[in-house]
Amino acid sequence: MKKTNLLFLLTLAFISIYSCNKSLKTPQKIDRKAVVTRHNVQIKQIDTLGSLSVGNGRFAFTVDATGLQSFPEHYALGVPLGTQSEWGWHTLPNSENFEFSETLKGYDLNGNPNSLYAIQNREVERNMAAADYFRANPHRLQLGNVGLEILKENGALAKPEDLKNINQELNLWTGKIESRFTVEGVPVKVITYGNSKTDGIATKIESPLLQEKRIKVKLRFPYPTNQFADRGVNYSNSDMHQTNVDEKESGKDFVFNRTLDYDTYFVEANFNTKATVTKIEDHYYTLLPDAENNFEVAVNFYQNKEQHVLTYNETEENSITAWETFWQSGGAVDFSECTDSRAFELERRVVLSQYLTRAQCAGNYPVQETGLTYNSWYGKPHMEMYWWHAAHYPLWGRTPLLENSMGWYFSAYDNAKLIAERQGYKGVRWQKMTDHDAGEAPSNVGSFLIWQQPHVIYLAEMIYRNNPSNENLEKYQKLIFSTAEFMASYPNYDAENDRYILGKGVIPAQECFNKLETFNPPWELAYWKWGLQTAQKWQERLGLEPQKDWQKIIDKLSPMAQKDGVYLVAESVPNSYDSTSEHLIDHPAVLGALSALPHNNYVDLEVMNRTFDLVDKVWTWNHTWGWDFPLEAMAATRLNRPEDAIKGLLRDEITNTYLPNGHNYQNERLTLYLPGNGGILSAVALMCAGYDGNTITNPGFPKDGTWNVKWEVLTPYALTTNHI
Repeated sequence: MKKTNLLFLLTLAFISIYSCNKSLKTPQKIDRKAVVTRHNVQIKQIDTLGSLSVGNGRFAFTVDATGLQSFPEHYALGVPLGTQSEWGWHTLPNSENFEFSETLKGYDLNGNPNSLYAIQNREVERNMAAADYFRANPHRLQLGNVGLEILKENGALAKPEDLKNINQELNLWTGKIESRFTVEGVPVKVITYGNSKTDGIATKIESPLLQEKRIKVKLRFPYPTNQFADRGVNYSNSDMHQTNVDEKESGKDFVFNRTLDYDTYFVEANFNTKATVTKIEDHYYTLLPDAENNFEVAVNFYQNKEQHVLTYNETEENSITAWETFWQSGGAVDFSECTDSRAFELERRVVLSQYLTRAQCAGNYPVQETGLTYNSWYGKPHMEMYWWHAAHYPLWGRTPLLENSMGWYFSAYDNAKLIAERQGYKGVRWQKMTDHDAGEAPSNVGSFLIWQQPHVIYLAEMIYRNNPSNENLEKYQKLIFSTAEFMASYPNYDAENDRYILGKGVIPAQECFNKLETFNPPWELAYWKWGLQTAQKWQERLGLEPQKDWQKIIDKLSPMAQKDGVYLVAESVPNSYDSTSEHLIDHPAVLGALSALPHNNYVDLEVMNRTFDLVDKVWTWNHTWGWDFPLEAMAATRLNRPEDAIKGLLRDEITNTYLPNGHNYQNERLTLYLPGNGGILSAVALMCAGYDGNTITNPGFPKDGTWNVKWEVLTPYALTTNHI
């Protein structure tokens, strides 16, 4: 063989080997559709905790096994069959002429005598009644039930137990819920889509029962409960609201006019065939379609009467397009090559959490902890939970879904400034429990929380890191600088030790503390320091000089208190971990000082490792909340303890239960809890993509060969500011 031919063959062989090795090193693109659809939800029986939702982030509609809301009372104590929107609120008349000032009480805190806090004053009946009124008003509305009435052969209405052969599936990739069942052996098929453009749904019903006029659509409108929870089944108080129906000339379109005190809205049902409307009783109507084998109906909810209702086909098309676009955008994580037996369940939780938060937590306002399914805390968002609802969006490459709701801070600014002023502080003090108009809900706990304050800095920083534009700097500087002004004015100077302390007069994230005794909780200290450091960084980015008042707090903020080589849950609680301690319940917030936050040369990693071990051992884990487990996983990842990250994320506790529909169950009062879902997504992003300074691939997953996790388009936690 000639040398030239030999050289040519050797070159070809080298190119072939190089190409093969290169292909092995280049990760294959994730089959996103396969990842998502292998977790399509299957329901095979009546399961009151297995109801399914469609939604667009601003509006959500939750259905039972029939694919609509046919049995809302049966599901009321499970995951209720809610219909809620971000605009749907109701306020009871203030018949007692309560003034918000009646909820205020003066405290002498942090050198501010007569600092006024909105509380629940149980010592004075009138003041307590005022607090109750402003906590409950406004409250989010359950807009109405849209279901089926199915007649049995004997003329009786079918009940849940009459549904047999149930086979229901939520297709996560398209947002389609297909429900099949039989009644007395006769099949019924219902397809339901949520509208991605308007606040409504569309459904198609097929059944031989239609020939016998044994299927009707029912619309029923409950009245608000004005209580902590509203599960949408209060059919009493019929004289306190009004429902009227207008039938359009075609006989296919029906508009229900709703009036509750000073609030109005409309519900429009548009059929593809003629239908007959019948009033059963006040606020309860049925619609009988003129159909032989199938019919379609679209139902829209809106505040303004003039609105075009999209057809079933239009709704189907925009749902499919919107959900495919969502899943193809941003990040993805694939656990299919993991051999650890827990991997499939973790992937299921990750996929379903993306669906649920996109459907219920991606609107123009912060959302309540039970999303758009049913009311908790009167339907009001808690701003300390906003991070857990929304921080995952920029980490998963979906920053616009966070930006949608960040606008609330601008509308809340004036009220937040008034709160700071009446308490003797500078800047703005952000509300804890609030509403879309930025009212403050009186609370003996919430009014003294402070860990929601740096959230706006954190979230704006994430937005900027993903899009470092002058536009973003200018847009958010007002919020960041005013927040920093409050944070710099809040600490109390301890002259004896030449330091600044947080408190007294503070309730930490771990809420089981006496506000009048507590000071220097660790998470708040670390978050305070980081928040002010980041605000200084924004000064630098905008070409401004550092703020001396902020830097003084950064330099002299108290260190996190220690005893016996571990961090205390607060400096005021020296017996933090004793068997007699009252502070081993609720959130293990001491781990929060190193979770979403970098250590910033403030947290001693050796001390935090020992603290982690002790918390793991002595904490009352069955007295925790759904986001505590992602919190623990993030702390473990930062400490290079991947086995503990997995252990924490998948702890076998009731509050870490994830139902078949993906909801994080807490207890009978909170049958779903979306901060847990958002927390999982934030934790997994950290466990995969890491953080500034990290050099370990997939730092939150064990390196024993059983966790071959593939991911793409996740963003590292790029939030270190220890150079300041």
